[in-house]
Amino acid sequence: MDVSCAFPTALDSPEKIALAERLGYHRAWVYDTPQQSPDVWMTLALAADRTERIGLGPGVLVPSLRHPMVNAAATATLAALAPGRVAVAFGTGFSGRRAMGYGAVRWAFMESYLRAYRGLLRGETVEWEGARMRMLHPDGHAPARPVDVPILVGALGPKGNKVASELGDGLFATLQTPEFMKDHPWVAFLEWGTVLDEGEPTDSAHARSAAGPGWALSFHGAYEFGGPDAVRTLPGGVEWLEVVEKHTRNTATSPSTQDTASTSTKPTAPPGKPAATPRCAR
Repeated sequence: MDVSCAFPTALDSPEKIALAERLGYHRAWVYDTPQQSPDVWMTLALAADRTERIGLGPGVLVPSLRHPMVNAAATATLAALAPGRVAVAFGTGFSGRRAMGYGAVRWAFMESYLRAYRGLLRGETVEWEGARMRMLHPDGHAPARPVDVPILVGALGPKGNKVASELGDGLFATLQTPEFMKDHPWVAFLEWGTVLDEGEPTDSAHARSAAGPGWALSFHGAYEFGGPDAVRTLPGGVEWLEVVEKHTRNTATSPSTQDTASTSTKPTAPPGKPAATPRCAR
């Protein structure tokens, strides 16, 4: 097993990725959450310039945020800046879409998107939104096609697993460990935590700041996928739910936010960036 790291994209992420390389981490994944973070591709390009060995990649890209050609060109650019070090993961948009009021993209859309994206990287002419296109980059503008980078797909259920098996080189998982993980040759599993000093209590200020953001995300995930009853089964879930529902009621009655609140009554992913780096296996 390789130990990698994942970053909620911030302006200092390139420096943190350089530090992760010095500490021996295998790969650095960077979140694609434009509603609260800097651009993921710019961040990775800066990280490539500051590193020599560590693997780099977005984890995970939300396909609806960019045209397939945009992500293909960005992938090719990063592959030129960090040859042999790039992997790309795609997901349906848990926080990257829900925090903007949208639900996750459908797996049929993901399948079509990945077919177009992979075809572009192979140098093929593909069809997208009724138009035919291919990468036209001459020498010096992108690596020659095909641009070969491994692609992981974030999936927790059977529909996602089908897409990951047919169009991916591996699986990107978090929040739970699906049974089909064992069927994939490469699995990146995202988890949150920290290392405690000897004798340090689990509720210390350090533990709360380092591991707390990931634990908060588990509440949001439970609410999105299982509703209030799922949250109540978690330690502290009842208290969390009381605060969120009170906030939701207040937001719904605020004249300045009424239109926004009407689009979704579910809580969104936490707007602040986590205070510490989560850990991710490979």
